[in-house]
Amino acid sequence: MDSVRGKPRRNRISGGFFRFVITRFLLIIPTVFILVTIVFFVMRATGDPISAAMGGRLTPQELQRRVHAAGYDRPLIVQYIDYLGDLLHGDLGTTLTDNQPVASILVRYGAATLELTLLSLVIALLVGIGLGRLAARRRDSLSDASIRVFAILCYATPVFFLGLMLKLIFSVWLGILPSSGRSSLSSEMQFSRLVSPTGLYIIDALQLGNMSVLADVLGHAILPALSLGLLTAGVFIRLVRTNVISTYTSGYVEAARSRGVSEGRLLSKHAWRPALIPIITVMGMQIAMMLAGAVLTETTFEWKGLGFMLSNYLKARDFVAVQGIVILIAVIVSIVNFIVDVISALIDPRVRY
Repeated sequence: MDSVRGKPRRNRISGGFFRFVITRFLLIIPTVFILVTIVFFVMRATGDPISAAMGGRLTPQELQRRVHAAGYDRPLIVQYIDYLGDLLHGDLGTTLTDNQPVASILVRYGAATLELTLLSLVIALLVGIGLGRLAARRRDSLSDASIRVFAILCYATPVFFLGLMLKLIFSVWLGILPSSGRSSLSSEMQFSRLVSPTGLYIIDALQLGNMSVLADVLGHAILPALSLGLLTAGVFIRLVRTNVISTYTSGYVEAARSRGVSEGRLLSKHAWRPALIPIITVMGMQIAMMLAGAVLTETTFEWKGLGFMLSNYLKARDFVAVQGIVILIAVIVSIVNFIVDVISALIDPRVRY
């Protein structure tokens, strides 16, 4: 009888989860559409893109000719509809300052930002989870207080300031790490030999099979990844500490303690796994913060990724390029949040779908 009752329940839950995934995925479309619309009209608030980028460098006649040729003298709503149509066909336009397809800019520099974000996330998880667990286990001790102060400093320190301090200490004073770039010139020359480079320098170095190139790439990545990773590590430390302490004092942990389970096993087996759920839940938001922080981090370390290019195109008032980069970032953040929501629904029994 129980098995008969259990079967429909399993089908209902699996069907509900499937509907949850489809609904959550479909929400990506209006999210990206709203952001595309906002970015388009905000970029046009100061006039057409060509006048904004080239206004002081062209004669009025030449400027008017280029504006007309690009169709920027048409009604704004017509431009908007055409822009949406181009997006649906994968055409993000052409940059105004260097006349390159925006799609090629995203492909060329997106790999650098992806590599930096992944390395930073690894550092954030290692530091945040490790110190968070230690702080929870030694609650209200001197080490706990020190870790909490460290977490506040990580979260409150501007990422560009932390980057400058790291450069000053490890590049200028100690001279043990490079201060800028993704690799040295000799490594760049090695990468040019690859038939199908990925743009992810760590993977490309492994393709070459050259350990000196790999060491050079990792050496260049340490300071940027630390600057960006410690920002998020501060959030993870506080989340892990708070949730481990909360589960550590829960009823089922107390029951296990009364059975004689050691404190170390209580932490690793009983209190630890439930404390991971909030980290997974906020990870999408933190990756979005990392992508925003990448603009300042890449500019500080001359790490030529999307953040570095976005900063340059903003200075040049190249709004076509800015639109394309912002749209890609919006799509990435939306997809990451979708994945995080699905994982949370799978591992957290409190999620209802």
